[in-house]
Amino acid sequence: MGKIVGAALASHHPGLMQCEEFRVLMGNGADSDLIPGYARLRDRIKAVNPDVVVIFDTHWFTTGYHLIDGGPHYEGSYISDEMPWYLHGVPYNYRGHPELALAIEAVARENGVRTRAICHPELGRHYASINLIKQLRLEDTPIVSISSCQNCEPKNFLESGEVIGEAIRRSNLNVLMLASGALSHKFNNIDWKPGNPRIFHESNVSRPENIESDKQAIEFFRQGRHDIILERWDSDYRQKPWEAFGAHYLQMIGAMGGRECQARGVPLSEYENARGTGNIHIWFDVNGQQA
Repeated sequence: MGKIVGAALASHHPGLMQCEEFRVLMGNGADSDLIPGYARLRDRIKAVNPDVVVIFDTHWFTTGYHLIDGGPHYEGSYISDEMPWYLHGVPYNYRGHPELALAIEAVARENGVRTRAICHPELGRHYASINLIKQLRLEDTPIVSISSCQNCEPKNFLESGEVIGEAIRRSNLNVLMLASGALSHKFNNIDWKPGNPRIFHESNVSRPENIESDKQAIEFFRQGRHDIILERWDSDYRQKPWEAFGAHYLQMIGAMGGRECQARGVPLSEYENARGTGNIHIWFDVNGQQA
């Protein structure tokens, strides 16, 4: 029986892909803590030794279907169409896992969930996957990216996750899941001036109420109270909103049991700002839990 051996919420923001000199300058003399946080996360990943990494990609927006990136191999140089002056020339070379992608689609069809595997090597890349693959040095591990379907309700993301969890159970694979994205995701205006000279400082997050809500969610993560987060989803976290309306977290937690999941979150970085959005790396202890 396959199982989920690890899970994490991880920031992918483009500032982390800039050179150290630039990051330190923007950090008023100190680097973002998300950078050493990647090293802490790499240690956790190494310890669980996954066969496959599933990345819930908050920049791969799809319509009408949850899509699974099922190509056998990807190689090239990435440039962001969102900010090409800032994020460009990022090489990538990694394997996919078509068998798992097709297995997820098969389970989805059984359960009436609108999910399709796309096994085409020319399918576009997105930096929510590319940045994590680069920073976490995952090039030697097969990667399966999952889209954020933009015409979904929260229940649809949870259903997508349930399908993924069932497909993993039916496999013989040890799977790591990465929810790639921020918590609250409200950008500061184009002409905004930082109130704190350290651009990463949490006070530069766009709204005080977003900081408060994000920190509350982080505390619920520590306690393993995913049931409370889901109970408050519509009234709080959906309203901020989280990146991709929480598609990354909801699909990941759906695969881990949804409201029944009690995996405790361990923060592996400070909570930081990125253009107004709330970012942190959190590892979820799934020891003893089945997929």
